[in-house]
Amino acid sequence: METFSHFLDGTGFLSLTWGNLIMLIIGILFISLAIIKDYEPLLLVPIGFGILVGNIPPVAGMALSVYDDGSVLRYIYYGVSQGIYPPLIFLGIGAMTDFSAMLSNPKLVLLGAAAQIGIFLTLIGALALGFTPQEAGAIGIIGGADGPTAIFLSSKLAPHLLGSIAIAAYSYMALVPVIQPPIMKLLTSREERLIRMPPPRAVGKRERIIFPVGAFLICAMIAPGSMVLIGMLFFGNLLKESLVTDRLANTARNAMIDIVTILLGFSVGASTSAGHFLTAQSILIFALGAISFCIATAGGVLFAKFMNLFLKEKINPLVGAAGVSAVPDSARVVHNMGQKEDPGNFLLMHAMAPNVSGVIGSAIGAGVLWTVLVK
Repeated sequence: METFSHFLDGTGFLSLTWGNLIMLIIGILFISLAIIKDYEPLLLVPIGFGILVGNIPPVAGMALSVYDDGSVLRYIYYGVSQGIYPPLIFLGIGAMTDFSAMLSNPKLVLLGAAAQIGIFLTLIGALALGFTPQEAGAIGIIGGADGPTAIFLSSKLAPHLLGSIAIAAYSYMALVPVIQPPIMKLLTSREERLIRMPPPRAVGKRERIIFPVGAFLICAMIAPGSMVLIGMLFFGNLLKESLVTDRLANTARNAMIDIVTILLGFSVGASTSAGHFLTAQSILIFALGAISFCIATAGGVLFAKFMNLFLKEKINPLVGAAGVSAVPDSARVVHNMGQKEDPGNFLLMHAMAPNVSGVIGSAIGAGVLWTVLVK
């Protein structure tokens, strides 16, 4: 009986709190959204299941969670806490990204830059709410809608907020098809949504090879703090465009990025134990992240409308919403919305230009914030 009593004391049922129960429901919700609604399943399924794992009540004397020394989960989470996984994901993104759309119409890069306004306005808002400059910088980067960048910067500036910021960033990335369309429709007229843009010009092989080398040197000189993320992004792209390293490019954009995504998503989810995650500060971070994402979307759309005041060849303002770096979901949302208004209007390739420039812009923004705010 004593052994049986000891066994009962070690089960999770007796130690389960309301906070754990809420987080378990959130984990199941994430998995359901991924499977039923197809919202970023490659991210939400690992994160959702990780949330379930992270909210099983601990047993005294056993190292089980990401916060326990000697725990297996802690070793997996090391890649998150030290910012190791994000650059590897950027390598895979670079190996699967085609920058031709951006190179064929360079002025669309400005839309990706304009969307980064969400980062800096949210930073100011977080400062006004009492967050430290380092915390505010880590929170602001959520507006870039780039989960790996948010994790990387948080690990450097505010590691104690890493779990909340990572979950917020990936949640809003998954909800791009829900959040962006109402903002896009509100800020544009039907006449603007019907604008057709000419097909992008063909970009030669030499141009595609020179771009990652030249762009890396320029970006790294402007913001040395972005060197790791930008370097891996453009290195992956060079592997793809050189056409002599197909095996490496295929490994980077398939097996490697899949493995890292599994480890990153699962360990981030496992870090959201109720005691660390269900706090007023986390709720505030979620709210600021939503505002940041909405501002970034609006910034891209409004800047496209501003550019049209000076351009003879008009830009469809919907394309500006793709300036956030949720690749390629934002570009698909833009394309689908354009198709609803005019089935013959194909905006996908045009939207990919600000979309991929948004990836670069958020990484540079993170590098600038790290440089300025590092203690």
